Amino acid sequence: METARDMITGARALRSTEGSGGSLGGIGVRFMIDGSESGERFSLVEHPMPPRALAAPLHRHSREDEYSFVIEGRVGALLGDEVLSGEAGDLIFKPRGQWHTFWNDGDEPARILEIISPAGFESFFAQLVQLRGAAQMRAAELEPAAFAALCERYGLEMRPETVPGLVERFGLRVDGWEAPAG
Repeated sequence: METARDMITGARALRSTEGSGGSLGGIGVRFMIDGSESGERFSLVEHPMPPRALAAPLHRHSREDEYSFVIEGRVGALLGDEVLSGEAGDLIFKPRGQWHTFWNDGDEPARILEIISPAGFESFFAQLVQLRGAAQMRAAELEPAAFAALCERYGLEMRPETVPGLVERFGLRVDGWEAPAG
């Protein structure tokens, strides 16, 4: 009988130019380790973020925890009512069931490694890249029923109505929303 441990692939190096990826709208994604490579225990993705980019509306996961390791720039996060900030070398923990979002909190690009445990949610990102398609449509332009079905499939609750307030409160940019000057 094959166990999860037996499924793990051998040692390898993933070079900085390797790994598939795409755009999630306000931020990018590079797939580094998926669940099939870790016995479904975790997945690892990289999120490059342009200056002042909001990653997502306020949302919460019912199935997985996320650990964001900042490798470049400054990253802000809202977890419930608490605002956190991290710089290169810092780790931000976003537990399942907690309303949260995150963003590039600076005027330079930022990058995080996102560890997702258990694995599976990386497939949400892959399917979102596909939904956006070659036209790279904005998140607001996605077919609402298709996006809602995708969120439901992955146990994700999303509050898109929070975007304008987040953009204004933290001086961010995302999918056509930008904080007013002043």
